[in-house]
Amino acid sequence: MFRHVVMFKWSEGTTDEQKQALRDGLSNLPEKITEIRTYRFGDDAGLTPDTFDFVIVADFEDRSGFETYRDHPDHQAVVVELVRPITAVRAAVQHDWSSALPDDLPA
Repeated sequence: MFRHVVMFKWSEGTTDEQKQALRDGLSNLPEKITEIRTYRFGDDAGLTPDTFDFVIVADFEDRSGFETYRDHPDHQAVVVELVRPITAVRAAVQHDWSSALPDDLPA
């Protein structure tokens, strides 16, 4: 499995309506991009100071599936129209998590 994790800090003045529009846009992606295996996103729980505001965690069968998602026109539309206008800071990582643990540890 190949995992993509991306975190966002919202720009000052981001509205609840903009955040909801993003959630709505993200909710539609799994039905449009069949390479997505699991897709979760949500707001920070607010338990620790200085955290990011929002996270997306997406799993794919392999790197190729992630690349298809990354470049897919529907995903790119969400990024351009809904993410970029409200994002102050973004951090992301992708990794192959099928081999993340040694064989003798439970997954």
